[in-house]
Amino acid sequence: MAQTSAFPKPQSGLVVPRFGGIATFMRLPLLDDPAGLDIALLGVPWDGGTTNRAGARHGPRALRDASCLMRYVHHVSRISPYDIARIGDVGDSSVNPIDLMDTLKRVQKFVARVHAAGAIPLTAGGDHLISLPIMRAVAKDRPVGMVHFDAHTDTWDRYFGECKYTHGTPFRRAIEEGLLDPKRTIQIGIRGSLYGEADNDWGEQQGIRIVTIEEFYKLGVDKVIKEARRVVGDGPTYVSFDVDGLDPVYAPGTGTPEIGGYSTHEAQAMIRGLQGLDLVGADVVEVAPPFDPSGNTAVVGATMMFEILCILADAVARRREGNMKPNGKGNGKSNGKRKR
Repeated sequence: MAQTSAFPKPQSGLVVPRFGGIATFMRLPLLDDPAGLDIALLGVPWDGGTTNRAGARHGPRALRDASCLMRYVHHVSRISPYDIARIGDVGDSSVNPIDLMDTLKRVQKFVARVHAAGAIPLTAGGDHLISLPIMRAVAKDRPVGMVHFDAHTDTWDRYFGECKYTHGTPFRRAIEEGLLDPKRTIQIGIRGSLYGEADNDWGEQQGIRIVTIEEFYKLGVDKVIKEARRVVGDGPTYVSFDVDGLDPVYAPGTGTPEIGGYSTHEAQAMIRGLQGLDLVGADVVEVAPPFDPSGNTAVVGATMMFEILCILADAVARRREGNMKPNGKGNGKSNGKRKR
C-alpha cells in the first residue's frame, strides 16, 4: 500500500524523548476538529456510574501518559496504523461529575460529532457506563454487534432500587434501546460471585453468547476467536475492553477486580484475532490509577488501545481498498499483513 506523509504521525521517541512533550494518546497531534480523521482517540474522564471503588475518572490522563511507550509498527501483524489511516487525539469529552444524566448527554454529543465527521471513535474511559452514550452515537442508524472483554456481563437491571444507569447496566440499556444486537454479541471472560444465581440469565435469554472464564480455558484462545467471529459475523461491530477481564495480577488498578482471569498475552491474541471484522468503534475502560501506584495497569490499558488501534486502522484500509462493501460486509478478499 502506498504510504503518504499527509497522515498525522506520532512524535518519534528517536527525536523527542518519550518523557518529553505534552502527553497525548500515542504522541499524536491534539486536534480540536475530527474532520478528516479516520480514527479519533478520545477520553471520557468520568466514573459517576461506579457503584463501589471510584477512580476510573483518572484513566484517560494515565493512559495518555502510558501510551508514550507505544511505537509505530505492530510486532506480530506488522500493521503500521499511522501509515494506513489518519489518526489523531481529539481530547476529552465534557463531563459533569455531579450529574450522571447530563454526562451521558455530553458524551453522546461529543462522540456524535466524531461519528458525523466519518471517524471511528477509540475511547479511553472512564467507567463502563460510558459505552452507552458512545453506542447512542455510533449505533443510532442501526444496531451493532459487540465483542466484549470483561469479568462481568454489565447487563444487570437496577442498583439501589431505581438506579438504571451504572457501570453494571450499560449493555442492558443498549439492547433495550435497540443499539446493540444481542444475537451478535459475545462476552468473554465472565466470572466472579453473583448476588443471585439468575443474575446473568437475562443476557442469555436475549441471545448473548457468554463465554465464562471456565469455558475460555476449556476452549483456548484460537477457538474463542473463531467463536467471536462466528457470533458477530460480517456486520458492524463494536469492541469493548474492560481491564477487569484480565486477571488482577496484570491489571490491579481497576474498580471491580476478579481473580482467575486471562493474561495480557491471551487478551492481545484475542484482539489480533478480530482483524478483518467490520469495526465501527471501540473502548478501553475501568483503568483506575489510584489503585495501582506502579502505573502498570495504565501501561496494560494503553497497550490494549494500541492493539485495537491496529485492527481499526486495518478496517479503515480495507474499506478504502474496496475489500469491504459500503454496508460493512467483506467480499472475502484479504490484503494480508500491512507493513510500513
